[in-house]
Amino acid sequence: MVLAVGVAVAQPRVDPASSYERVIGVVPMIGKGTPEDPRRPMFAPAPGAGAALARDGIIAFSYQLSDDGRFALVEFVARTRAALAPLLTSGRSDVKLFLRGYARREEIEREFRRYKRDFNLDRFPRVTAP
Repeated sequence: MVLAVGVAVAQPRVDPASSYERVIGVVPMIGKGTPEDPRRPMFAPAPGAGAALARDGIIAFSYQLSDDGRFALVEFVARTRAALAPLLTSGRSDVKLFLRGYARREEIEREFRRYKRDFNLDRFPRVTAP
């Protein structure tokens, strides 16, 4: 028993920026820009959407606007892959998504540069989820 505790303590901690399920992609911006309907990336929960939604859906996101302001280059974070299903199965031609850890860096950057000329994945803000 003491040996198991010693082994558990020695394990490295997981980087919070790499935890949970993550998807990165390009989605249209939505919202009227009012307090009741703020501008935000499609699929992003509106402020004040409720704690229950956050537990079962998107728990965090970060984005940059495209050069023309019509699209968001975004990373969504959820506790489970099932919570990302509405995004992954949307079937919309204006939504392009990549699973973090599966898509190649070159593939992501090539797509993102169609929307933001100087895009660099190293400067994209990584989301740390609660």
